[in-house]
Amino acid sequence: MFQKILIANRGEIALRVLRACKELGIQTVVVHSTADSDAMHVRLADESVCIGPPPSRESYLNIHQIVAACEITGADAVHPGYGFLSENAKFADILAAHNITFIGPSGDHIRIMGDKIEAKRTAKRLGIPVVPGSDGAISDDKEAKRVAAEIGYPVIIKASAGGGGRGMKVAHTEADLEVALQTAKSEAGAAFGDDAVYIEKYLEKPRHIEVQVFGDGAGRGVHFGERDCSLQRRHQKVWEEANSPALNAEERSRIGDICARAIADLGYSGAGTIEFLYENGEFYFIEMNTRLQVEHPVTEAITGIDLVHEQIRVASGGGLSVRQEDIKFNGHAIECRINAEDPRTFAPSPGTITHFHTPGGLGIRVDSGVYSGYKIPPYYDSLIGKLIVHGRNRVECMMRLRRALDEFVVDGIKTTLPLFRDLVGNPDIANGDYDIHWLEKYLAKGE
Repeated sequence: MFQKILIANRGEIALRVLRACKELGIQTVVVHSTADSDAMHVRLADESVCIGPPPSRESYLNIHQIVAACEITGADAVHPGYGFLSENAKFADILAAHNITFIGPSGDHIRIMGDKIEAKRTAKRLGIPVVPGSDGAISDDKEAKRVAAEIGYPVIIKASAGGGGRGMKVAHTEADLEVALQTAKSEAGAAFGDDAVYIEKYLEKPRHIEVQVFGDGAGRGVHFGERDCSLQRRHQKVWEEANSPALNAEERSRIGDICARAIADLGYSGAGTIEFLYENGEFYFIEMNTRLQVEHPVTEAITGIDLVHEQIRVASGGGLSVRQEDIKFNGHAIECRINAEDPRTFAPSPGTITHFHTPGGLGIRVDSGVYSGYKIPPYYDSLIGKLIVHGRNRVECMMRLRRALDEFVVDGIKTTLPLFRDLVGNPDIANGDYDIHWLEKYLAKGE
């Protein structure tokens, strides 16, 4: 097991990893920018190192400063959390060159899954169902029209090098295709420095289903069930559930087994999430995230397994602690992402939190790195906390979530708590009857 882990992140995920390390008896080092000197993870860590000014590129994305912090403190491993350098193959390679363990997959696996075209090819080779579309990047309008005609309209054009909705355009007819293609390429080039795009069949009302997987790097793989992340705004997840209210037991088992076998065959090490669009009983691969997910707590709630402990164990060479038959699913869990944003306009709302009170009781978990008197800096992601609720079934979970949201108090700034209080009372949400377009339509109506 590791002696000392450096946590290369901030906010709630840095605190989440820090707590796991302390439970395992591992010394902790955190890095921070000058804007985060009074952050909770800095206060609780065994050691902290300031690595630069507030801009991320000068601090949390500064690989050389982070490696130097490892060497100064004697850290023998780095946990990247999510975001920042968590899916940076170069970072993983540099750490390996310095004999520092990256708690995550190999640089090669990060590279494969970071390229959306190569990821799709790999998924298809591993037996994972994929969306019909082009085999690789589209070279010109003529090829785009040919592929679109073969798979049928509507089609969606996606950036090969990125995600988050950038470089993504839908064409409903051939007349739309040329403009959509040029716009997508332009956006992709500006956002990712790579204008390569590919085409897929556009699904009208899909769910967003993702499967949590783990590999030991030596040919063993398991899955920890699925999560439903269909409630999204601008391709950003807002509310996540485990298990999905849309799947039956046969579908759940089928897609889980496919993903576990694929991870084993790939020789993958650590945590990963294989993401799908799901419609009419069929799954279509969209991407794989080679890191821990923001929404991992709902999986922990229904399995009782600490996924960060598992990451650390695998990275240290201890292998997986469970076999597939050991993983049991219990009840239902929902996570709400609490952001420092206006609940209607979603404009960021940095500032000082004057009062912070979290709900409690059976089945309630709050992951947050803020506190009363904490000043939220304007430089980073607006996520300030996650409310995770677990119940014996979805009905109980929703009742508990309603109560927890009523108890949650954040004063001094605007947050998205009012949005969740509205959603928990909506009949469609109560019935689990929603798709990836539902929330955008709901917000557009101004309900």
